Amino acid sequence: MAIERERKLALAPSQHDDVTRFFDERTGAGKPIGLANVYFDTADCALAKAKSALRLRRTPQEWLQTYKTLGKSIAGLSNRHEWELPVAGEALEIDALLAVCDDAAAREALERAAPDLIALFKTDVRRIVWNIEREGSQIEVALDLGEITAEVDSETRRSEISELELELKSGEESALSMLAAELRGAFPELVPEDLSKAQRGYLLRERPDGKNRDA
Repeated sequence: MAIERERKLALAPSQHDDVTRFFDERTGAGKPIGLANVYFDTADCALAKAKSALRLRRTPQEWLQTYKTLGKSIAGLSNRHEWELPVAGEALEIDALLAVCDDAAAREALERAAPDLIALFKTDVRRIVWNIEREGSQIEVALDLGEITAEVDSETRRSEISELELELKSGEESALSMLAAELRGAFPELVPEDLSKAQRGYLLRERPDGKNRDA
């Protein structure tokens, strides 16, 4: 089990070129990649009710399946348990995930949901990645632009993705806050994003605009 620690910031698509230059000038050119993701749950969203999310991802190199607890996100800073494994192709391998999931509640939720899993929504993202160091800590910076799509009653619903993810790979969590503060100083329009892509996908299925009324 890994614990994913990241800070997420929302930004306007018009800011992507400026943010790209900001990091390119400091760390060298970022690595562009395309990511296609399908999120799975039961028809009555049993995994979401158990505060978990299940994703199948296609990267340029391989297919990955990822199972996460939704955890908590405060001012854009989130901490989540995560289990990720490569798979042979475009299909989940649930038994392999169950074998490595060492959280009893999360494992039970996945095992109960497994027979009834269906694809609920998708995300397609163009990502640029930089690996940087702050105060001895290693941080992966990912600039994402894309969309979430969900098919609901023969209607295709869409929601834009435009965000910056700062994920701590090693070191102190305070490094994320320092980098986020630096970025917000350079780009005051950046705002913390507390909803994961999975949470936004569920909201899109509930409401055509995909917005959280409680935000």
